[in-house]
Amino acid sequence: MPDKGGHGIFARTAVAQGERLIVWGGDIVDAAGLAKLPDHLRHYSVQVEEGLYLAARPDDEPEPADYLNHSCSPNAGFAGQIVLVAMRDIAPDEEICIDYAMCDGSPYDEFLCRCGSLTCRGRVSGDDWRLPDLQARYAGYFIPYLQRRIAALTTG
Repeated sequence: MPDKGGHGIFARTAVAQGERLIVWGGDIVDAAGLAKLPDHLRHYSVQVEEGLYLAARPDDEPEPADYLNHSCSPNAGFAGQIVLVAMRDIAPDEEICIDYAMCDGSPYDEFLCRCGSLTCRGRVSGDDWRLPDLQARYAGYFIPYLQRRIAALTTG
């Protein structure tokens, strides 16, 4: 199994496709506010709208959603801005992962990927949502602001 920093979220029981998995909480910050956060809090953020991020609260313990890892072959996707659902049935003890292309549309969290998936891109960037194969594969599971960007590309 690839090293993902020692954290992850795993299904305790079988999960059906479409079932709600996680609801994120935190504080909404803009890009300037995100840049001011300590690295450990910035790492636990998710972009939820153009120029807005949901960040972990400085005084709170990390919540389960903060330990959600990336995979280039995810089993979970977005249903709105802060809710994750199963994209397919998930087996007990299987790690729950998203592709960060579903929510990251800026370069704040780019990295070399070692997810171990057969479809691993090797690098995760804030422009991955633009890849046509990912747009097709994750249709209906992108966070809303990225879905709007994709729609604007296809309607010209």
